[in-house]
Amino acid sequence: MYLQHFGFREYPFSLTPDTEYFFGNSCHSDVLNVLQVALRSGEGFIAITAEVGLGKTLLCRLLLRELGEDFTTAYIPDPQLSPRTLRLALGEELGISLDNDCTQDQLMGRIQQRLIEEANAGRKVVLLLDEAHQLAPQTLEAVRLLTNLETEKFKLLQVILFGQPELDRRLAQPSLRQLRQRIGFRCTLEPLDRQATAIYVAHRASVAGGKTDPLFAPAAINAVYDASGGTPRLINMLCHKALMVAFGRGEYGVNMAHMRRAIVDSAHVLGQPDKGWTRMARWLARSFPGTRRSAV
Repeated sequence: MYLQHFGFREYPFSLTPDTEYFFGNSCHSDVLNVLQVALRSGEGFIAITAEVGLGKTLLCRLLLRELGEDFTTAYIPDPQLSPRTLRLALGEELGISLDNDCTQDQLMGRIQQRLIEEANAGRKVVLLLDEAHQLAPQTLEAVRLLTNLETEKFKLLQVILFGQPELDRRLAQPSLRQLRQRIGFRCTLEPLDRQATAIYVAHRASVAGGKTDPLFAPAAINAVYDASGGTPRLINMLCHKALMVAFGRGEYGVNMAHMRRAIVDSAHVLGQPDKGWTRMARWLARSFPGTRRSAV
């Protein structure tokens, strides 16, 4: 809608995690470094927690991209798995041909065989579980049992759990104390501060090819930080809407008025009184005849 107007080649504030737009602020870069060091040292379990919208999935995808050929990775994004379906999913990720009616012993035997093959080839195997806070306790226990597969020197399988803070509360259950004791590293992603928010917004606009500088006025940046609390997903949503407002008015930069309209429209997401949808929808209808509400 506004790409040509601002000189973008693609939308800079998409909500879809895209590693090309990774912003290496100190917290996220530190966590990424911890992950890489921990995996190379052979840690059995690592837990990464963060509130919604702080970039867990993006960090996971970036790690998958950056791990070298000496790693074999298995990425499982679906947390709604039973112990058996988890093992089947792991087997599929490792390229193991399995029958759905195979026994548990056969399944574990094939997985162990493949893990030994990978180790003999000099590759470490890493299982990444996204949305791990939704895993049932019995499935988490099945994950722990998988890490029992080891040689005399090292674990055959390393596991990274990515989840919301509820993951910590789940791991605190007495029934999961054995798993909790195996977690060698715990890291928490934090929101961006005010200065990092300004740099983040400029970074995404630059990656998308934007040419207007500065695209966002300082007052608009302060407003998006105050409204979002430094949560990247909310920053993206507000900046996208503010750009739509500026475009609709034929202007080439985002000012406080543009951002205020975006914030009012997003009250339902920001936890404020929901006053915005009708107002924004009416404005869009006037400015862009035929625009559907879902386009916001």
